[in-house]
Amino acid sequence: MTTTPKAWRGTCRIVSKCPRIKPALGLHPQLAHSRKNELPLFEALMDETKYIGEVGLDGSKEFKDHLPEQEIVFSRILELCEQSEGKVLSVHSRGATQKVLDLIEQHPYCGHVVLHWFTGSKKDAKRAIDLGCWFSVNAAMLQSQRAKSVFETIPKDHIVTESDGPFILDKDKPSSPLSIGNTVQLIADIWQTNLPTTDSIIIENLNAILDI
Repeated sequence: MTTTPKAWRGTCRIVSKCPRIKPALGLHPQLAHSRKNELPLFEALMDETKYIGEVGLDGSKEFKDHLPEQEIVFSRILELCEQSEGKVLSVHSRGATQKVLDLIEQHPYCGHVVLHWFTGSKKDAKRAIDLGCWFSVNAAMLQSQRAKSVFETIPKDHIVTESDGPFILDKDKPSSPLSIGNTVQLIADIWQTNLPTTDSIIIENLNAILDI
């Protein structure tokens, strides 16, 4: 994931020798108000990747005053994605789930949306599923009983995993792809399935997204 279009080239250089790591072009909602001038660059880079992220809205206390500017940026990104078929989007929706879903509904051809660290209600989750959204899950997301109860309502074939490193910790160290095994174990416990079965389901879901 990138947080601003200006970070795109640097991210691509970092992963240039890692064929299984795909960079995503992003403009993070927490930076949208200060980096909205990078939208033209975002548009210019769109054709270089299938993956868009992280984008979306953040209505948490620190950023809710900037929601109008975030909405302008996110709406424009969704419009650009509609003009460029086949994108996979990682979408941030903290504190703004309903508005995010409203905008996705207004741009039905924006691509294939994966809701990152979903914190909405069961009703929101059902609406997101009806809109064709997927959900990426990390270990921290599954710590609360409320989050687990929402997670249980999401169909198994709509789930993939995420590390969200370095923003969450795994045994006092920043989370990384090596931490995913812990997340898969938590998912297996909630689904009451064994680890190989859970692994297989998640890999199948990832392959489905990659094949879209």
